Amino acid sequence: MILRYIYNDQLAQASYLVGCAATGEALIVDPNRDIDQYIDRAEREGLRITAITETHIHADFVSGARELAARTGATLYLSDEGTADWKYAWAAKAGATLVYDGDTFMVGNIRIDVLHTPGHTPEHISFLLTDTAGADRPMGIFTGDFVFVGDVGRPDLLERAAGFAGTMEDGARQLYRSLERFTALPDYVQVWPGHGAGSACGKALGAIPSSTVGYERLFNWGLNVESEQQFVDLVLEGQPEPPRYFKEMKRINRDGAGMVADLPEPRHLPSSALEHALAEGLVVIDTRPVTAIAGGYVPGTIAIPAGSSFLTWAGWLLPYDQPFALIADERDITELANELRLIGLNHLTGYWSPQVIEDWANSHGSLNLIDQVTADELRQRVASGQVQILDVRGSDEYDAGHLSESINIPLGYLRERLASIPTETPVVVHCQGGLRSAIASTILAAKGFRNVTDLIGGYAAWQRAGHPVTTESREAAGVVHAD
Repeated sequence: MILRYIYNDQLAQASYLVGCAATGEALIVDPNRDIDQYIDRAEREGLRITAITETHIHADFVSGARELAARTGATLYLSDEGTADWKYAWAAKAGATLVYDGDTFMVGNIRIDVLHTPGHTPEHISFLLTDTAGADRPMGIFTGDFVFVGDVGRPDLLERAAGFAGTMEDGARQLYRSLERFTALPDYVQVWPGHGAGSACGKALGAIPSSTVGYERLFNWGLNVESEQQFVDLVLEGQPEPPRYFKEMKRINRDGAGMVADLPEPRHLPSSALEHALAEGLVVIDTRPVTAIAGGYVPGTIAIPAGSSFLTWAGWLLPYDQPFALIADERDITELANELRLIGLNHLTGYWSPQVIEDWANSHGSLNLIDQVTADELRQRVASGQVQILDVRGSDEYDAGHLSESINIPLGYLRERLASIPTETPVVVHCQGGLRSAIASTILAAKGFRNVTDLIGGYAAWQRAGHPVTTESREAAGVVHAD
């Protein structure tokens, strides 16, 4: 048997290739939209992809299962468990084989047993793998978003991200019962989860790529509770805000995504077109590093620096139903376009190279700057009472510690909560380290805020300077939040 772990750092997402060396057949579990990587990997291993499956209707990336099956001719195995609202609408058209709890299918000599493990989502399934060429017991389980290393899947996304009210507690209780099935497995069974640290599909995911049932039974908090009610309370407590695009992903993956091959490539745009594009309302994203953007950017553009958090904030802030464009190096544009397509952002019409910044300055005379302030300077301003502090971290981060004078609006909710920010007082915006606050500063400037300053180094710098913080609740402090 051949088992390969295929990980996407931007999504903190794991796919798997399982191959039978004796027959040359291969299974792909939870493919994302970058399907070439699976085809290439199978070819390098001397395998052909004959089966494709996924654990559930994903919320954080566009599934590549349908397109990969169309490209390879492999059989699709999809869950038909769960409620009517969460069935694969495209399964019949794609010729998929629908599977249920207790079903089995073979990939060469490898047996895959289907377990219905609802809770994270109603249709969620896991896959027990047995290499029948040398064993009669399972080697491991692909758990998707059901069990992670050190954590369990969050049951609140259908309600908080997809808008299905009243589903969180039921999902939590389903998850508790599914975990009872998991803990009944032998200790030696390996655990292969669908995500690692950095994913918003849980709140405490470990960075180790795999585990065992026995290890998780000992050290996973979700398997060490005293009662079902305690589990429900804990699993719903402190979950981070689900990115706005999760709702869009659930819809796309349920109803069926288009083919990446049908999408046009972004075209290079002349500098002369930028002013008209902004005047017409085109969303333009500056992907340069924070340091470059702070030194000068085109008024009306929004900063989302390329890097490990690019997809997260692109999903929060870019429109799914409107065109947008980037300012990016030509060498990076193909990679950025492919990344955006992973979360269904397909309307990238074009891009400007960074030269447009200099061209704008030459033709318009000035650029926008991000004014910055040190922690010590901010402390002096706070003492004078002449500043409003805006904390754009998540509400869980804010609850763990914050400046007592601050209001909290997580970055992803900023545009819809602008009315909550005083306009008559200078605003200092901060996050944990500086990335989110730089993005927020450009959003505020684009919306007409004229006296905005960014705290250098964010909350971490404030703490290092030894300045006071509090854990007083948002409600007690009377501050703004986005719940």
